[in-house]
Amino acid sequence: MKQTAGVQHLGRQLSRWMALLSMLGLGAVSIAVYLVFDTTLSARQEEMLDQKQQALAHVLGDDDVEHRDKSLAHVLTDFLAGHADYAIRIVDSQGATLFDSRIPGLGAEHTLQRTFAVTIQSRTTDHAQAATATLVMDRRPDDALLRALAWALFISMIAGSLLLSLFGGLLVRRSLRPIQSLVSQIDELSAKDFGRRLDGSGLPQELLPIVTQFNALLDRLADAYRQLESFNADVAHELNTPLSTLISSTEVVLRKPRTVEEMREVLESNLEDLRRIAAMVGDMLFLSRADRGAGTREAKVFSLAAVAADVVEFYEAVALEADLTVEVRGDAQLQFDAPLMRRALSNLLSNATRYAASGSRIVIQIGTQAQHGHTEAVISVTNTGADIAPQHLRHLFDRFYRADSARYNADRNHGLGLAIVKAIAKMHGGTVFAQSEGGTTTFGLVLPVVPGA
Repeated sequence: MKQTAGVQHLGRQLSRWMALLSMLGLGAVSIAVYLVFDTTLSARQEEMLDQKQQALAHVLGDDDVEHRDKSLAHVLTDFLAGHADYAIRIVDSQGATLFDSRIPGLGAEHTLQRTFAVTIQSRTTDHAQAATATLVMDRRPDDALLRALAWALFISMIAGSLLLSLFGGLLVRRSLRPIQSLVSQIDELSAKDFGRRLDGSGLPQELLPIVTQFNALLDRLADAYRQLESFNADVAHELNTPLSTLISSTEVVLRKPRTVEEMREVLESNLEDLRRIAAMVGDMLFLSRADRGAGTREAKVFSLAAVAADVVEFYEAVALEADLTVEVRGDAQLQFDAPLMRRALSNLLSNATRYAASGSRIVIQIGTQAQHGHTEAVISVTNTGADIAPQHLRHLFDRFYRADSARYNADRNHGLGLAIVKAIAKMHGGTVFAQSEGGTTTFGLVLPVVPGA
């Protein structure tokens, strides 16, 4: 599988982080062990010095008979026997050195010293002599032990980090296998098999939401693809009829000489079909712009009732011919594109006049409602007539959708009117709705009312 330049490899990135965290964790443990050992060792050294100090003070001040025949050097040499890591220096009150067993050249950085006052019992008399004793501990063996411990901990940290990184990398690759399985499934998807979906069985729980959302996306894409195929077929069908009529009528006229009057009739008929094609193309271009996110051109505050009254006046002749009356009820002030709103209401009224029962009333109802803390304007067009089946209601705003082909006059209507209504509502940030029951059918728009507009 190829990788795009600059894209991080998840497995390698997790392995690196695991190696870093392992090294940091083991390093912290090693440092803690070293510090605890060093503190314990220092405390033990201080304790040993305290014990040696007490023992030395006792030996120097002891007037036991068995010590009187021994010199000070002899006594101190016996005291240091078996303790090669200790040294003693005795200085009397005049500064003269009475005893010194320190190693020449051993610096203070390698020793731990304790200086204190002592009393030396005279070996020939009962008098005691004041002096100063310096007890020296050689720390080199302990320092060597600390260095050995530090190296052991460092090597253990490096080895442990390498082992954890190795096994961690294997664990990461094993954990990423479900993602690779998903990639393989996605790679097998194609537009020819939109019914196929990702299989989430056996995947970790963390990946199931991704599978669910991706399958939902595939469902939407499948619906859009089927709608696009249906749209292309409908466009071809809608354009084929007038184009076939134009071609056939033109061929008939050209077969033999015709009078000017006959040519005029044919041209007028062709012009009507051409206008129908132009209207259809114009509607399709409008829907295409709406799909690309085109908004309203100039939105100002208008009265919906006033716009509806203009539309009703335009359809007055059509309503009289169909023996219908049109009534506008209510009003609402909001910001919208007046030409687009006239077009939407015109399409809704045209749809209502086609299917309303003769002698009935068409009502354009305008009002407002509060929804989720926001005010919305509702414009509905209601007519009396045959009910529309519930399974068709949610598709009536789709392009070229025909709930009942017998209800449509193909010569004057090409099935894009309600789709344009939906597009106009979307351009204003609104929605559409359709209801049909009890012999009453209602189509309408719900538009948001901008506060302070």
